[in-house]
Amino acid sequence: MKKAFVFPGQGAQFVGMGKDMYEQSAVARELFEQANEVLGFRITDLMFDGTDEDLRQTKVTQPAVFLHSVILAKIHADVFQPDMVAGHSLGEFSALVAAGALSFEEGLKLVSKRAMAMQKACEAAPSTMAAIIGLDNETIEQVCAEVSARVGTVVPANYNNPGQLVISGTFAAIDEACQRLTEAGAKRAIKLSVGGAFHSPLMQPAKEELEQAIRQAVFSDPVCPVYQNVTTVAETKAAAIQQNLVAQLTSPVKWTQSVQHMIADGAGEFVEVGPGAALQGMIRKIDKTVVNHHILPDA
Repeated sequence: MKKAFVFPGQGAQFVGMGKDMYEQSAVARELFEQANEVLGFRITDLMFDGTDEDLRQTKVTQPAVFLHSVILAKIHADVFQPDMVAGHSLGEFSALVAAGALSFEEGLKLVSKRAMAMQKACEAAPSTMAAIIGLDNETIEQVCAEVSARVGTVVPANYNNPGQLVISGTFAAIDEACQRLTEAGAKRAIKLSVGGAFHSPLMQPAKEELEQAIRQAVFSDPVCPVYQNVTTVAETKAAAIQQNLVAQLTSPVKWTQSVQHMIADGAGEFVEVGPGAALQGMIRKIDKTVVNHHILPDA
């Protein structure tokens, strides 16, 4: 039975995250202090003793989740022995660093750049996202295509698990799509309190800005296959991984498909590395038969 390690994305942050690691591990302290230096501000102060509002700032949220995940993997090196890895959206950067495809510093710089670029794109084109519960993917895809043609951009953004697909687009298009999808039989259509239309064409300016940084970063072949959001299949070569990462910001996160491919390739145990347990919930809904837990035995 193969072991898959998975890394969460934005939204998993909480006040106090990482503080216990910093206090108990010399390795963690060194990496957190390196992060403070790279970022040019003491993110540790905001993570350990800040407020919810502090952690909701995009420039803090994404690096904070990345740092928690990557440092957790490094201080549990005896446990972190993956046959394969994947990450949800931002979590893909954590997975790539943990699997040796990117250095810690390069990964952190890219995550920081990604956060800033996404923030700018959100401010330039006000937009949002909504979770559609209890409707098949095909109906959602069809309605999004029809609304996009008439009202404005709206696309499937996160295929989280069967029965939960998040859509992304302009405010008007999201409103129209939510109404149409509810009429088509969705159990719920919940607008999310997010800063913009992530994983949609509205992130094109952010993609262009981040692409330059990704192209300049040094990638290596990972220690194990990486199942990326864009392709959903095992990637083992640095060049392909780099290319897929460029496409990620404007493409949907195909999480359901990635997990299904990992299971088809032999994964029978999934270990979530990072704050929260959102991915464990998604994986349970994708396949109830796999073993599914957190890297920390007491979590």
